[in-house]
Amino acid sequence: MELGNYMAYELIEKIRAKEITISEIIQSSFDKIDEIDQYIHSFVNYSREKALEKAKEYDNKLKNGQGHGKLYGLPFANKDLICLKNFSTTCCSRILEGFQPPYNAFVIERLVEQEGAIHIGNTNMDEFAMGSSTESSCYGPTFNPWDIERVSGGSSGGSATSIASGQAILALGSDTGGSIRCPASFTGVVGLKPTYGRVSRYGLIAFANSLDQIGPITKCVHDAALMLEIISGKDPLDSTSVDIRVDNYTEEIKKTVDNKVLGIPKEFFGEGINSAVRNSVEKAIGKLESLGATTVEVTIPHLEYTVATYYLICMCEASSNLARYDGIRYGKITDDLSGDIFDAFRKTRGENFGPEVRRRIFLGTYALSAGYYDMFYLKALKVRSLIKKDFVEAFKKCDSIVCPTMPITAFKIGELIDNPLKMYAIDILTCPVNLAGLPALSIPCGFDNNNLPIGFQIIGDYFDEKGILNIGYQLEQELGIYRKRPPIIKGGL
Repeated sequence: MELGNYMAYELIEKIRAKEITISEIIQSSFDKIDEIDQYIHSFVNYSREKALEKAKEYDNKLKNGQGHGKLYGLPFANKDLICLKNFSTTCCSRILEGFQPPYNAFVIERLVEQEGAIHIGNTNMDEFAMGSSTESSCYGPTFNPWDIERVSGGSSGGSATSIASGQAILALGSDTGGSIRCPASFTGVVGLKPTYGRVSRYGLIAFANSLDQIGPITKCVHDAALMLEIISGKDPLDSTSVDIRVDNYTEEIKKTVDNKVLGIPKEFFGEGINSAVRNSVEKAIGKLESLGATTVEVTIPHLEYTVATYYLICMCEASSNLARYDGIRYGKITDDLSGDIFDAFRKTRGENFGPEVRRRIFLGTYALSAGYYDMFYLKALKVRSLIKKDFVEAFKKCDSIVCPTMPITAFKIGELIDNPLKMYAIDILTCPVNLAGLPALSIPCGFDNNNLPIGFQIIGDYFDEKGILNIGYQLEQELGIYRKRPPIIKGGL
């Protein structure tokens, strides 16, 4: 059985109908990993034996008519910064080599313990989620299954490629400035960044606390809606999680969109948007109009300041969060202990943090230092408030905002790694959503001349995940391209 041909909800129906066993699904997943992961490098650690044992256990329970969760033992991939008890979780950084969390993240408890999903492995990512290409991992880059000379997007690149290539059925990612939506766009899958507070961050190893959110990466909108139903909700261990009603998203997506008003932000279609991306997104908007939606122009006047604002805030928060990794409190200490404790700190961090992480620590620490706090960090917080107000005003005119996910399609490996400013600039359409704390969905809407996927972004008002999932599902069904998969050939790419 070829996993890449099925959605999660379809496999659930097959399990219910006893057309396939959970063991067959899990084995098929590992067969696909064995076949192609040497070429795309989605995973950094596997849980093969435990997963196959768990599959047999679930099959026996189903035979005996015992209870099961909503996910029926489906295989899921986990980004390597979401804590899984007694399983290597390293943030793809040398400094966390050998670390095994003593507890599960909230989302892992929901997926595994409550609803029966089976963990098959942790996926590759940019080190500490700092990047847009999954090139800064200590394990090496992840390659795009549509063209292995190109990046997968970041930082959740491994999770996205595991879905695009059929290695996993469901995946978890995290989104700080586009880290779910960027790889979803570049690899032609669905990625959802929930409203800040919708999903607990307990067990997520922090990059930037006020921006991070966990979310699903899937093959289709229905599967993303199903995952969101499961992982959403108030968590007493996370004070930022919100006690608000979780909608029945898998039913809400089936509603029509003929009463929807879509905002078109003129700034999101300005200079720097690839022509193929622009054309594909505009055609997708036309499809939504043909389904009965109406459009209105809106404006996000402070968009030009978002990249600078975002990177100031996230670097400041990162420098604070990563201060604990000194080899004494957390992290692997240097082997050279010939100097004093300060030498040990410097050597530990210098040896075990990669260049992108060190860059962000330097800049964040500088911006928070005496004499510069007001000039940089405090000013960035004020601009953040203006960006939030821009969206509040825009949503007075529309139900959702639609635009490209990324201004470009996947670029070549190594093309931007030595040009951090250009790399940061490609987040221009995703990071405003995190600054405002809004939900956003990326779905594939077409391909460029190189057969590379293009992402369509739907931004919702606070806690209106049901609205953006509804629009995304109806557009997905109308476009009919979500089942298209990369041209993976047995034995190679």
